[in-house]
Amino acid sequence: MKQFKRIVILGGGTAGWMAANLFANKWADKNVHVTLVESPEIGIVGVGEGSTPTLKRFFEMLNISESQWMPQCNATYKVNIRFAGWSPKSGIEDYSHPFICQTDTFTQKSFFVNCRTRRLGLDTNVNPEEFLLNGVLAKQVKGPLAPEHFPMIMEYGYHFDSYLLGQFLAQHAETLDVEHIQAKVSSVKQHANGDIAALITENGDEIDADFFVDCSGFASVLMQKTLNVKFNSFKQNLFNDSAVVMPTPMQDVIPVETRATALSNGWAWKIPLTNRFGNGYVYSSDFINQDQAETELRRHIGTENDPESCRHLKMRVGQLEKHWANNCLGLGLSQGFIEPLEATALHLVQVCIEMFMGDFEKGQFSHRHQAEFNQKIAERFERVRDYIVAHYKVNTRDDSDYWRANRDNTHLSESLIQILNVWYKREDLGAEIDRQKLNTHFDTISWHCLLAGYGAFPPIANNQPGTGDHFIENGIEEFNRRCSLNFSSHQHNLDSLK
Repeated sequence: MKQFKRIVILGGGTAGWMAANLFANKWADKNVHVTLVESPEIGIVGVGEGSTPTLKRFFEMLNISESQWMPQCNATYKVNIRFAGWSPKSGIEDYSHPFICQTDTFTQKSFFVNCRTRRLGLDTNVNPEEFLLNGVLAKQVKGPLAPEHFPMIMEYGYHFDSYLLGQFLAQHAETLDVEHIQAKVSSVKQHANGDIAALITENGDEIDADFFVDCSGFASVLMQKTLNVKFNSFKQNLFNDSAVVMPTPMQDVIPVETRATALSNGWAWKIPLTNRFGNGYVYSSDFINQDQAETELRRHIGTENDPESCRHLKMRVGQLEKHWANNCLGLGLSQGFIEPLEATALHLVQVCIEMFMGDFEKGQFSHRHQAEFNQKIAERFERVRDYIVAHYKVNTRDDSDYWRANRDNTHLSESLIQILNVWYKREDLGAEIDRQKLNTHFDTISWHCLLAGYGAFPPIANNQPGTGDHFIENGIEEFNRRCSLNFSSHQHNLDSLK
């Protein structure tokens, strides 16, 4: 193979600029030239967005401090996702899915034991946020920045304005000598073997490269339209295909969690930025139309009489059959999309970039590990899909055909069927997660948070032995007290960045 010299990324946005920065940073010593081409006419969808802790690692890899990027992107800290109204028949109004920290090593076993005990019909505490540190911090509206000599690693994500983050990453990429071309691509030139040779702009300029990255969004200009890579829909698994979004003013106290509230035919997010809340309603157009969805969102967030218009978005949920085809890698919306219920979009982008860089370099910039890469990424998408599907499958709402159809949906993967079987049969869920090698996706504690949070347990037995809950409650009280002493408020954490 000829020496690898140039990589061209089609499309900006967060995915494109993440790739540009990581490629330029990783291969700075290999004389690899990175170019990003984007149309000046195509804007970035600037909704409020949340991340997982992988984004923290992204900035650490680039040696970018929080004080550099967070103020410029109206970013806040995120330690938790709170799900409200998903399982009303269980008597649980809401539950938390916190990010897991080193401190949880000492409390998660108690959570597992209590969940196992409750699955046997015994009444005990199975509230995730009372066993996991970030759940406690979220409840107390405290940020995740620990005192200087705190001996444990804290994990957390962020909320941010996705448009501003794209701008920031574009500016940083310039410091890494990434070439930025603003031009509209009108056609794509291919070699005889099908590989992409060059992008042709409206002005007739040819932008050639050894390797291309498709970040053109749902249009998937290179992967689908040029290379004819098949798209595998998740429509049978996940019904939602639309969203309506609208901001609202920030309140006096900025939360440290995303809120996901179940509505009549989908769910609404509420994401806190420093300057506003980002709100959106993710729904299925098979069950509710655009106008009805907007009316319901406005009623939910109290903007019925607000003259500001909402924005409507369409989503195509699924993934490409191959994420790396010929000499092209698909990233972001061009490679696939899973609704943002667990904020996995940028997580999947980053994982794909890191795995690609590792496999591409290991194969001496050849296709040697292409099949292995495609298998690993497809597996990632499918297991994330399964975790999202589980939110709908175990719901206990009965107020619409939408929720009943989700609960009755039989299009489940074998992996998900086995997980649910193990849980309901009172077997060892951790052993099943290990058997399926799922710990790099959503691990044992995440599945416990979900299933316990929905109250997916048998009825409580009539005769209850002494459970020792008062000892646990005393321990939780002491845990909460120490958190109150050692962690600053979220607002204090944000102010320290300025």
